[in-house]
Amino acid sequence: MRPRHPDQIPCLLFANHRGEIQEFRKLQMAGRSGHDFVSLRLTDLIPLPEGSELFVLPRRWPVGFDPADGQAARLIENPYHPDQGLQAVAAFVAPAHTSILTAAFEREAAEGIPPLPLFAYTAVGWHEGRFWVAAFRSDPSDRQDVRRFDPRKIKARTLAALARHPDNRLIQHLGKCSLTYGCPAAKNLFLGREEAPLPTSPACNANCLGCISLQPSGCCPSTQERIRFVPSPQEIVEVAAPHLQAVERAVVSFGQGCEGEPLLQAPVIEQAIRRIRRATSRGTVNLNTNASLPEAVARLAEAGLDSIRVSLNSARPREHGLYYRPRGFGFEEVRQSIREMKRRGRFVSLNYFICPGVTDSEPEISAFCQLIDTCRPDFIQLRNLNLDPDWYLETIQHPQGAQAIGIPAWLALMKKRFPALRYGYFNPPLRP
Repeated sequence: MRPRHPDQIPCLLFANHRGEIQEFRKLQMAGRSGHDFVSLRLTDLIPLPEGSELFVLPRRWPVGFDPADGQAARLIENPYHPDQGLQAVAAFVAPAHTSILTAAFEREAAEGIPPLPLFAYTAVGWHEGRFWVAAFRSDPSDRQDVRRFDPRKIKARTLAALARHPDNRLIQHLGKCSLTYGCPAAKNLFLGREEAPLPTSPACNANCLGCISLQPSGCCPSTQERIRFVPSPQEIVEVAAPHLQAVERAVVSFGQGCEGEPLLQAPVIEQAIRRIRRATSRGTVNLNTNASLPEAVARLAEAGLDSIRVSLNSARPREHGLYYRPRGFGFEEVRQSIREMKRRGRFVSLNYFICPGVTDSEPEISAFCQLIDTCRPDFIQLRNLNLDPDWYLETIQHPQGAQAIGIPAWLALMKKRFPALRYGYFNPPLRP
């Protein structure tokens, strides 16, 4: 059985210009909390989870700690082959895992360096023949564990479903999500298990900094293509009802990475939910949303929506607005949407984007606790912020030297203060 934590702090990793990753034993790996480089505790580290990826970070110097004096040290030249270049390295941890510290690096210049692609960048090091990351498992569900996905079975079942439903545009779209973009939710739909996606909206009322389906030209690229049509209620029902009827602990979710804001299609979704619930009472009908339209949320709850997942980068209105760049709504509408669901006895999750050094800073903790006190959500999803950390910190104007208590201490504090609140990573099933 492999150890849960290393017996000493792993060493620094770097990559050459070809992307070949190497270790540098003279420096220990470091982590980053906000703007600050911090040392790690052994309990912060776990073996790199299966299904994770390693990224090289162009034009960024790796930073480690010198064990001789305990000071942060920037590596600016390849120590083995100076002519082969140098790049920092980070991990993108597998689903169901949450970062404790961001990868430690510095940009070569303050300006003129493009933002990193839209992923989360977790601190990673090397020790005793394996990679270690500053993260923890935040959800026991194995619904997106890589070992559960057989590529041959996924391809066969996806193609079979596409052949059975040649005229259902939503199924055809989800087939591309499964086979081209490798979306775990789309794969699970065609494998007939867990949570199935129901994208509906090509439009959005926000211009989120980290939108994964639409980015301006010249910025970091989107990771997938946004849906280009609004499916009909019947097309939605043809996906959702069979899944809910056949799958144990089934969930179907409006609001996916390949769309805009689903509340903008509330009339279509309302019709679809009513038809779904006429077909079956099984499973959970969920909506992932920016919670911008409380009146629409109320209508959908009356139609039979079981739960919503409200995405938040921050519980502070100013920082929320700087990230979401909303059009026609503000943080008060977000609060009101949560209240509309709770008023009707429905389930509310907060999809909280974890950013070490920001999430666990005193002002954010205070605002988040106030949000929980006043709105009473049921569940916190501990999702990593998929964004270049420098870009994010600059956008929200996070101050240099801001104090943070650490993500493990933050989570312990939240659990003590709100013992009824549940935590995880995925949308939980609410019905058998």
